[in-house]
Amino acid sequence: MNIIIASNNQGKIREFKKMLEPMGYTVLSQSEAGINLEVEETGTTFKENATLKAEAIYKLKNTPVLADDSGIEVEFLNMEPGIYSARYMGLDSDEARRNCILEKMQGVEENKRKARFVCCICYIDENGNKKYAEGYWNGKIAEEARGENGFGYDPIFIPDGENITSAEMLPDDKNQKSHRAQALKKLKKILC
Repeated sequence: MNIIIASNNQGKIREFKKMLEPMGYTVLSQSEAGINLEVEETGTTFKENATLKAEAIYKLKNTPVLADDSGIEVEFLNMEPGIYSARYMGLDSDEARRNCILEKMQGVEENKRKARFVCCICYIDENGNKKYAEGYWNGKIAEEARGENGFGYDPIFIPDGENITSAEMLPDDKNQKSHRAQALKKLKKILC
């Protein structure tokens, strides 16, 4: 069965393909489905933004759609950047956003560096029914960016129980533990 991922983020598309294709889905990015649309994320929660993206694509194609809204919440920064993770402080690159957080966290003690990745998935089936699943990945902010196997905030996020950043993890390992993986596992149970 085809499923369109309501995203233009190539890092997310790669992760969803690795996780969904073994389940029998043919995963299409928006561009592969012939959709050139950037949905404005005007929601105030991850769930609202995921819903906005999924509904916009479903209205165009009337086929199964999966959208996620995800980001990182840093306790010391009052849970920023949160839903604004992809556009934090108006900065236009992952590296600039990571560096901004590292600067704000400079000199902050280890026990105050807690953070978590959050993912909310909205799945709309071929009949327009919506299902939701959320996943969380707890950890802390590193003191410097490390690793090449990720995107976004991966190089500055050290998952609980690890001594390496999520960008230093092997992709298959990350795809079993991440916030997105946790949300997909929950969604699988809902769909089965």
